Amino acid sequence: VQLQASGGGLVQAGGSLRLSCAVFGRTVRNYVMGWFRQAPGKEREFVAAINLSGNTFYADSVKGRFTISRDNAKNTGYLQMNSLKPEDTAVYYCAAPISMGINYSDLELKEEYDYWGKGTLVTVSS
Repeated sequence: VQLQASGGGLVQAGGSLRLSCAVFGRTVRNYVMGWFRQAPGKEREFVAAINLSGNTFYADSVKGRFTISRDNAKNTGYLQMNSLKPEDTAVYYCAAPISMGINYSDLELKEEYDYWGKGTLVTVSS
């Protein structure tokens, strides 16, 4: 299984970006997909997740600004990021577990995810 994240770049505060996560080796709709980010000098943190039913979950810091989704036909997940802030600057990673599901209470735990993309850098200038 391989995950390939793309779509990062430099954007001004208030702008938008859409990240993509192409999945190879499995069907995206049958597994949880999560997005995490890691800013310089900080721990990797949870951003958003989508479960098998299509239910979505967000960190409080991005709720209302980011939207996670997936396109089953393209076997790709997405993270639409609007109203970007300088504090959103980080390397963004998509991730998925070996098993089909993750308990709701554990979706934010990076330890629950086994497959990780290489990451894509998002830089938000003020």
